[in-house]
Formats: sequence, C-alpha cells, structure tokens
Amino acid sequence: MSRSALDTATREFELGDNEFRRIQKLLKERSGIDMGPGKRMLAYGRLARRMRALKLADFADYLCLVEDPASDESGKFLNALTTNVTELFREEHHFDMLAKRVVPEVLNNGGRKLRIWSAACSAGDEPYSAALTLNRMPELANLDVRILATDIDTEILEQARRGVYPVERIAKLKPEFRSSFQRGVGANAGNARVNPDLRSMVTFKQLNLLDPWPMNGPFDVIFCRNVFIYFDGQTRELLVRRFAELLRPGGYLFLGHSESPSANGTPSLKNCGRTAFVKQSAQERL
Repeated sequence: MSRSALDTATREFELGDNEFRRIQKLLKERSGIDMGPGKRMLAYGRLARRMRALKLADFADYLCLVEDPASDESGKFLNALTTNVTELFREEHHFDMLAKRVVPEVLNNGGRKLRIWSAACSAGDEPYSAALTLNRMPELANLDVRILATDIDTEILEQARRGVYPVERIAKLKPEFRSSFQRGVGANAGNARVNPDLRSMVTFKQLNLLDPWPMNGPFDVIFCRNVFIYFDGQTRELLVRRFAELLRPGGYLFLGHSESPSANGTPSLKNCGRTAFVKQSAQERL
C-alpha cells in the first residue's frame, strides 16, 4: 500500500511503524499468530474500534493499556485481531469420514465413548456440524459422546454457546439437518437456533493453544482446521506434536484444506485422506 493511501486510511489515528511492530510482537507473544506487513490496515481497522470505545486518541496509549497486567484489554485486543471465518459443514469430507470411518472403528473395537475436540471452534459451526453428523446415527445411542470446543476469542465463544445462526446459512443444509434448528419469531425472526439436544453435546471453553492444555485426552478426533496458516513453522510443528500426544492410537487429526504436518514433524501421524491424518501405534511405525 502506498504511503498516501495509508495516510488517508489512518486519518483518524496515526498508526506508526513502531506501534505496528508492537502490535505484531504482542500478537505473536500472546497467541502465536504471525501478522505480516500486509495486515497493517486490518490491525488499524479492528483496533480503532477499541480506541473509540475507550476514548483514546493514540495507539501508543492503547498498547500501554494492552500491556498493563491490571487491565482486561489484552483479551479484547486478541478478540479484535482474531479472524473468525467459518460455516456449517465446511470441508464436508471430514464429517463424512467421522461417520463412515471413525465411528465404525470405535464401535468395532468395543469402545463405549467417543471424544472429539474442535481446537479452534470460532462461532461453533465446526462442533455443531460434528454433533449434527453424530446425532443422526442410531448406532451411537449407547455410546457416551462428548465434543469439546475451544477458541482463544471469548466473544466468539459466547456466540457459539448460543448456537444462533442466520436462516440463510441454515437454508444451505440438507433437510434432515435443518430440522435440528428452531426458527426464531418476532424480534428473533431471521435467525435459527441449534436444538437443545445438540447444544448439550458440546462444551465450549476458552483456550489459547500456546498455553498449557488442561485436558488429558485421549481423543478419537481432533479438528484444527485453517489455523496453521496464521502460525510460523516452529509453532505448527509444536502444535502437531501436542495434538498427536492427545490422540489415541488410531485417532484422527483433521487439518484445513491447505495444511499438513511439518515434514520434520510427527512420525506417528500418517496421511489417510484429504487433510486427514491417523495416529499409528508404535508397532505400526516399525
């Protein structure tokens, strides 16, 4: 972007090079996300809203507030800069694999429970898509099914817990899935909410993937899709190893359409389909 275009876009506030570098550093330290120079205007637009709300006129003052451990602005800073792009049944082949491969394997092995983790759940589309898939499988009636959904963004998690979506998004679903949503009326017209039985299958928790993970596993499936694109290679490699540790032998890691484990990464993971990786046992790796 030319300097004149940037000056025009930043007329209200001045986002200097030093302040932008501070934003990049804070975001990297607190979330692992690499914000390239091409994201300068995105940072400006999202953080300017916070500055207006706080009645601040200077990015340096705002960043001091973010850095202040006594302030709660650090979380709002991360919420503002976290990108949440998702949709129900995005990359549908993973949900087909869940129904046609994962579930039969669990049942054939005498399993009594099914554990799934959506590791960057955004507005809930991914875990609810898994719940919709599993809820229509009568063979799971006697199986203990639980879905954990986590995200760094506390505001998007609240939206996910509500499970409310515009009706035009629901209209794209197959009829058997649309029946699992309740249409709003009156002030809620134009929206639809996930039925309580599906909401009860999903537990939403705030989690920064760079922090210690409180869960012990093992998981049958971990979804971490379209997240690695924001991390550098070292962070991606670290996360893949940690995911592999929490998968049971024979468990699956589902990544985004352009993502894969590092070549130096985790020998226990073997490609088994489109952006799908299965954890092999030590014997299988021999």
